[in-house]
Amino acid sequence: MKPGRTGWQGSLAIDFTVMRLLKKTFLGLCLGMLLAAGFARGQVSPPTEYQLKAAFLYNFAKFVDWPPEAFADEQSPFIIGVLGESPFGGDLDQTVAGKKINDRTILIQTFRSVTEVTNCHILFICNSEEKRLPETIKKLTGRAILTVGETDRFIGAGGMVNFTQEANKIRFQINNDTARASRLKISSKLLNLAVNSSR
Repeated sequence: MKPGRTGWQGSLAIDFTVMRLLKKTFLGLCLGMLLAAGFARGQVSPPTEYQLKAAFLYNFAKFVDWPPEAFADEQSPFIIGVLGESPFGGDLDQTVAGKKINDRTILIQTFRSVTEVTNCHILFICNSEEKRLPETIKKLTGRAILTVGETDRFIGAGGMVNFTQEANKIRFQINNDTARASRLKISSKLLNLAVNSSR
C-alpha cells in the first residue's frame, strides 16, 4: 500500500557522504526549488510525494544530454510528457512554470496512449499503464526519450528511471544501459544518487 501524499519531509534518502558531495547540485536544486515554491504559495507543510517527484523530473533534465536530433531546431521546446492517469494534479505545471532547460521553454503534455507520444524528451509513465507496460516500452525502444515510472517491474521491462519507496523515502533506480541504447547520456552525478543503477 502506498504512503499518503503528505509527510514526506526528509524523503531524499541518500548516503550521507554522497549527499555532502552532491548537495550543491541535484539535491540542492530539488530542495531549493520546492522551498521557494512553497513560500510563494504560502505552503507550510512538507512537500507531497508528487511535488517531490515533479521536482525530480525537472531536475533529471539538467543531468541528461539528448542527441541533437531530439529537437527540431534551436527554438524547439523541451517536452515533459505524462502517459496515462496523471497523479500530479497541478504540481508538475507549477514546478516548471517560468523555467527553462538549456534555454528551451518547458512544455507539459499529457497522453492517453503511447501512440500519441510523437515528440517528447522525458515521459512519466503512470501506474494506470502498468498492464500495458511491456507493449509501451517496446514502442518507445530506441527513441531518445527518458522513460520514468514508479512500478516494481519498470526497470525490468526496459524503463530507464524508476521511483521506489523505502520507509517513506523516495529513491530512484537507473538503467543506464537502456538510456545509452537510446543515445541519452546520463551524468555520473545523477548515477551516483541512484540505487541499483547500471553504469
